[in-house]
Order: sequence, then structure tokens, then C-alpha cells
Amino acid sequence: MLTVSNVKVYDLKESVIACRNSMRTEQLTEDQYTEEEFKQSLERAIKLAAIGSGGHANFRKGIRVSFDIKYPIYWSKEAQRYHFFDIVNSSSTMHRLTSIDIDKSCNKYVTKEVKEALKEYIKEYNSPGGATYENFMKVVSNCPCGLELFMRVSTNYEQLATIYKQRKSHKLKEDWGEFCRFIESLPYAKELIGVQSN
Repeated sequence: MLTVSNVKVYDLKESVIACRNSMRTEQLTEDQYTEEEFKQSLERAIKLAAIGSGGHANFRKGIRVSFDIKYPIYWSKEAQRYHFFDIVNSSSTMHRLTSIDIDKSCNKYVTKEVKEALKEYIKEYNSPGGATYENFMKVVSNCPCGLELFMRVSTNYEQLATIYKQRKSHKLKEDWGEFCRFIESLPYAKELIGVQSN
């Protein structure tokens, strides 16, 4: 099932401080990005985040988050609808499907029969003279949506606020539930993303 790892958060302090730029008359210098300035700005950032999207919480776009994620194919179709959910690079069914261990790479819901059928198509493709377009298309076309792939993703707090709001009670509770738990674990998730205590 879905797992998130190797999480990095960038520019949280700087973006929170920038939330007060609309009220400033002069640009801050580098040495003015202090802990005291962050604490003062955090109060305003929390108020702006409570208002939500629509320009008030634009500073959240600057708080970038990158992570590795292992996911079933069916999940990625939904995740890719988010515009600022950039895939840095991912595993590839085009390059690796004919050589991966199908039993280890499918989630628990893919039936034995489906896996065995796919393994037969892969065996046929990998046999001498079997690497034809038609055989490859049999492999790709019969790949189950429960096959688990992995990728590195880059996004931001603004996008994660949207995802959290839309997916916290989603039908795919194991996958989106795990993703929402990841969002809940981020710094200032309650205050800046809108994570609500259960």
C-alpha cells in the first residue's frame, strides 16, 4: 500500500516571513530573517491560512515539500489531477515491467490469477524471439492497477492544503488515508495547512 518517505521541507521560515510583505514598505535584508521575525510573521500566516485559498494564503506556495512515495497505479491517476504535484522522476512500467518481480510488486488486492496471467505474458515476451510489439502490448495492457510503483514528488503547502481537504475522507481510505497522515506530520500542518484533530 502507499508509503511516503525521505520527506524534505524547504523555505518554511522564509515563506512565513514573506506573508507580511504586503504590509511592509521596504524589502527585508537577509539578516532580518530572524527567529523573532518568524514568530511575528507566524501569527499573521496562521490567520491568512485560516481564511484559506484565493490569494490570502499564497505564502504556502513557497513552502516546498519533496518526498519519495510508493503507490499503486490506480492512486497515481487521481494524484496527477493536482497541478502543482510535480513528479521529479518515477519507476517505469515501459522500461521495467518485463523484469520486475510481480509477486513482490503488487498490492494485497491483486489476485493470484491476475498475477499468474501477467507472469505468463512476461515469460512469453522474454522468451527467445518473443520481444515483439504485440507481446509487449499484452504485458502492458494486462498490468493490474494494483501494481506498486515509486516516484519522487515535489509540491507545496498550498497544494497539500487542497489535497488534504479533498482526500481526508476519500473512498480509497488506505492510500489517501496514509497520504493525509503524511500531511498531518508536516511542520505547522494544523496551523498552515488546515489539518484538523481527529
